[in-house]
Amino acid sequence: MSKLALTIDGKSIQTAEGQTVLSAARENGIHIPTLCYHPRTKQAGKCRLCVVEVEGLPGLRVSCSLEAKTGMVVRTNTEQVIETRKMIIELYLSNGKHNCLACEANGACELQDAAYRLGIDKPAFPEIPKDKPYDDSCPMIIRDMNKCIQCYRCIEACNSIAVNDVLDMGFRGSSMTVVCDTDKPMGKSSCVVCGECVQLCPTGALTEKKAVGKGRAWEMKTIKTTCGYCGVGCQLDLHVKDNRIIKVTGAENTAPNYGSLCVKGRFGYDYVHSPERLKSPLIKKDGKFEEVSWDEALDFVAGRLTEIKDKYGPGAIVGIGCARSTNESNYVMMKFMRAVIGTNNVDHCART
Repeated sequence: MSKLALTIDGKSIQTAEGQTVLSAARENGIHIPTLCYHPRTKQAGKCRLCVVEVEGLPGLRVSCSLEAKTGMVVRTNTEQVIETRKMIIELYLSNGKHNCLACEANGACELQDAAYRLGIDKPAFPEIPKDKPYDDSCPMIIRDMNKCIQCYRCIEACNSIAVNDVLDMGFRGSSMTVVCDTDKPMGKSSCVVCGECVQLCPTGALTEKKAVGKGRAWEMKTIKTTCGYCGVGCQLDLHVKDNRIIKVTGAENTAPNYGSLCVKGRFGYDYVHSPERLKSPLIKKDGKFEEVSWDEALDFVAGRLTEIKDKYGPGAIVGIGCARSTNESNYVMMKFMRAVIGTNNVDHCART
């Protein structure tokens, strides 16, 4: 793909054809704030926070939907740009109940981050009262539309990424708000609880119910791992505090899932801390299971397989692969059955 050259804040950069000014800037380490745009959604152009000046073009331009052109000269931090962004953020702060002290998204809120970067310590406008119903009908997600900035990210996540078509914008004027289906509570809607909307929400309008009150963003460390629910290998970010998983998000910009997760991968992590979880191999002795070492367990299994093979032949042994294992693990199991045991009795649970 051919490259084109442009200048942003006096820095000469190159980017691929078809890229936006915002993408070109971010590729080259130049920060342009935005609230509605996300790399996994299409061009947004709704929050207007990413405005820039472009030499030769009148007014300010929205960089998330402005295609980069060769020879373009862009300025992202002029006085007019900064004052416009401040006004936008101050309007957002006045339109809703953005109480950072009590908000679950404190420390991980993009609206809060934008206000901090712009030096806004006190909103310039009085708060416009909002009294949207607090929706905790869903078993995993809490919706507080009083904190919604109508960025459309959750709608794009639901309709374009997860393709569930549950969320949309409803009503008009000051009553406009994000609705589930025909304005049903989320727990009674057609939502499949994948949590894609929660991950892309830039404020505290959508939060994970199980994580509420468990820890602030700065108290958690992030550990990347692989989901164990199936063989796809989705990459997870575990948010951990005091050696306990507080919540799980999909690892952005990482194959194969690129941030997306199913309901099990995102919310099904309680088993990790279950007191009933098996942590050691068990062998039944005198009718009761007893914990043993891995060496003893493996020796026991190898001995029993040898006994069965010697007495009844390799055809008496069957190997069944698991869809929760990786392709590599299933391949090794298949080779073990055919090369070591000497049987072709190999099947897979997903075949049925």
